Amino acid sequence: MFGSCVLPVSARINSFLWALIFLTTFGLCSELKVRVRLADGQITEEVLEADSEKDSITLEFKQGDGTLITFVADFKQDVKIFRALILGELERGQSQYQALCFISRLNHNEFIPSESMARLRQKNPRAIRMAEERRGLDQLTMNVALNLSRAWQLSSHIYNMCSEAREAIYTRERDVQHWLERGVEGSVFETLPQSVDVVPVLLSCRSTRDVWQPCSCSFSLRLEWYPCLLKYCRNHDTTGKGSPYKCGIKSCSKGYHFTYYVPHKQLCLWDEET
Repeated sequence: MFGSCVLPVSARINSFLWALIFLTTFGLCSELKVRVRLADGQITEEVLEADSEKDSITLEFKQGDGTLITFVADFKQDVKIFRALILGELERGQSQYQALCFISRLNHNEFIPSESMARLRQKNPRAIRMAEERRGLDQLTMNVALNLSRAWQLSSHIYNMCSEAREAIYTRERDVQHWLERGVEGSVFETLPQSVDVVPVLLSCRSTRDVWQPCSCSFSLRLEWYPCLLKYCRNHDTTGKGSPYKCGIKSCSKGYHFTYYVPHKQLCLWDEET
């Protein structure tokens, strides 16, 4: 899917921490593989892809428990997409894997632009990376479901990313209000049952013993390493004046904790008391 290429280098920056090289030419390669250490100490490989034409970036890695996490930032639509493919517990009646999708607004300056991402290279691909900044945990209550067949109004990436989730595509009411104000049709969204007449007392799945009872499920993930900011250096001429230029990146790590309604605990077996 991705090919290697050799391009002329306009500037070479030896960074002590990341040893990244910026290639400031056209016809850029779009893949970067980075080895990172997860919270449980295991080493995994992140694959970062940049598509400057679609103005998006994709980050994918496998967690220690085998869960495949895929993240897409759609800069054209200001939308973030998280997908988790969770291995099922066959002995407990689950399918081979379970797909979840979480959709939210993309804020400015959360990630570097796709064009800059496409120019990143690393000098030592075997090095294990650790983020320079560990950002706070986002607690997200995902109380609205998305209609997959209409979700193209938010982002063209959602259908391909979330087709396997289908009945498990979630967003939050705060973001829905923003999208409605921008002209997205209300038929894209469906409010999920909360602590109302449909579910008088909605317990957390962790506290629910009956696997066929509705409950509030939780799922957490962390993007351990991603480029979050551009670094700028300054050239100085003979007059002492200088002009800034891009000379590196700052890397960040960020966690996300999603809470959402499920019609029965069987869809949330990982969220149990130990």
